Amino acid sequence: MAVVGLSVVSSNIFPKELTLERLNTVNENTLASHIGIEFTDIGCDYLVARMPVDKRTVQPYNILHGGASLVLSETLGSQAAAVLLDLDKQYPVGLEINANHIKSISSGYVYGRVSPIHIGRSTHIWETRITNEENSLICISKLTVAILDR
Repeated sequence: MAVVGLSVVSSNIFPKELTLERLNTVNENTLASHIGIEFTDIGCDYLVARMPVDKRTVQPYNILHGGASLVLSETLGSQAAAVLLDLDKQYPVGLEINANHIKSISSGYVYGRVSPIHIGRSTHIWETRITNEENSLICISKLTVAILDR
């Protein structure tokens, strides 16, 4: 269950026709695909994507770049918001993002799991927890998305 606005969500918030293929296709030829982000799971109120920790995503000290974590978080939150909208009428844009980097990592994959904090008519707030392959917390991020009319 997730808290959305002031109510508790106990059913699937995402359209039942949503697929990993669709999510990954949307990211083709974008920054997300360039650095290897791949959606891996769809839950009732969350999405998961993984990102490699490699030469595309590390800083000069060979640890995951904080900016790469933010790209993962914004990719997840923006896509989660987008699939809840009628994109012929509205579209999501990142308004504000922040992150706390908890632990470093220098190889393997990180996994981001995004879930809603608030889903409103004009804004969404999404939280992404980024973990390593052993499920240790690497970063936690919050994204505010503005919902704009076309």
